Amino acid sequence: MWSDHIKYHGPMRTHQLVLSWIEAELSEGRLTVGGRLPAERTLAEQLKVSRTSVREAIRILEAMGVVRAGVGSGPDAGTVVISDPTAALGSALRLHVATQHLPVADIVETRVLLESWAASKASPQAPELEAAGSLLDEMATEGLDVDEFLALDVRFHLALADAAGNAVVSAMMGSLRESIQRYAAQLTSNLPDWEATASRLKAEHREILAAIRNDDGDRAAKLVAAHIEGYYREAGMGLP
Repeated sequence: MWSDHIKYHGPMRTHQLVLSWIEAELSEGRLTVGGRLPAERTLAEQLKVSRTSVREAIRILEAMGVVRAGVGSGPDAGTVVISDPTAALGSALRLHVATQHLPVADIVETRVLLESWAASKASPQAPELEAAGSLLDEMATEGLDVDEFLALDVRFHLALADAAGNAVVSAMMGSLRESIQRYAAQLTSNLPDWEATASRLKAEHREILAAIRNDDGDRAAKLVAAHIEGYYREAGMGLP
């Protein structure tokens, strides 16, 4: 039976009400990731709101990465609770970066903090390292354009972050993905010789991966920090 004893104080927007209900159901074990929400009519009656309000709340929660809404009938129908924390984090970061509330230098510094920590903690046996190695092979392909190279570059860095086994760090790195790729691409016009830079980046990637595989976390962390900061400095972006 769905929980009906949650107490709410003061005005609360409908999507917040639905989110609070989901949080309570998850905490009390009545709902799990992969579980389905009750039908719109049932949820509307329980929370004493309109079905239109519930539908709008579900749209918001879907954009936040809390649920996935299916249509029609069958196994994919209904609204399912999912776990995609990068969705909301990524959207918020993109908006704040666009309004210049988050300077690029701060994003770079955050990358250095997160990625150097992840490199120091990554397990040499982590399966993500195999994916990282395959991405480096793809980056060595002749004729890659800048955007293709940078997309692979970001995926490589995310794989290394995932190898640390910390879900929060992985989520934060995933949320930064688009911002990292966009700003890295914008700065390429400042580089004196893209081909030379790309060659250096590939060599540094292999050094970082080798250090992790050799279980030398301290060296890997230093290499990652120098690698990230070096790119932005070469592109003419002053860093502290």
